[in-house]
Amino acid sequence: MKLTSREIVIFGMLGGIMYVSKIIMEAAPNIHLLGTFIVAFTVVYRKKALYPIYIYVLLNGMFSGFSVWWIPYLYVWTVLWGAVMLLPQKLPKKLQPLVYMSVCSAHGFLFGTLYAPAQALLFGLNFKGMLAWIIAGFPFDCIHGVSNFFCGILIVPLISLLRLAERAAGEI
Repeated sequence: MKLTSREIVIFGMLGGIMYVSKIIMEAAPNIHLLGTFIVAFTVVYRKKALYPIYIYVLLNGMFSGFSVWWIPYLYVWTVLWGAVMLLPQKLPKKLQPLVYMSVCSAHGFLFGTLYAPAQALLFGLNFKGMLAWIIAGFPFDCIHGVSNFFCGILIVPLISLLRLAERAAGEI
C-alpha cells in the first residue's frame, strides 16, 4: 500500500475532517459523522481508507489524551471498515444507500459491545461485569445506531463526491 504524495495529503485532510466533525458535533452525544466517513472512505479507497481512519484515531489521542478510553479506538473503527470491505463492490445502485446506512447503523448499535472487551480487560471486569457494562450503555448505543442510520443518508453522495474528485485529480 505505497502512498503517493497526493494521497498522503488527501488522507491527512480526510482524517482531519473526521476529527473536526467529531468536535463540532460533541454537543450531541453519540451523534456524529464518523461512521458515514468510514463507510464512504472504505468504498472509495478500500484498504487505503485505514490511513484517514487511523489519522483520526491518532488526532483523538493527541488532543484528548491517550487514556484508557482511547485504547478501544485502536480496533473499534476498524470493525466498521472490515464490514464494509466484506460488502460486494458492485452493489446495485438502488440497494447502496440502504445497505451502507444499515451497516453504519449496525456499528452504532454494537459500539458498546465492541468497546466492552477492552473495558473488561482494562478494569478487571468478569463476564457478568462486562455484560452489565454493555446493558448500562445500551440506551446510548440505541442513539448511536439510529443517528448513524440517518447520518448514513450522506454516504452515497459523499462517495460520489470523492469519486468525482479522484477523477478530476486524474485528469490533471
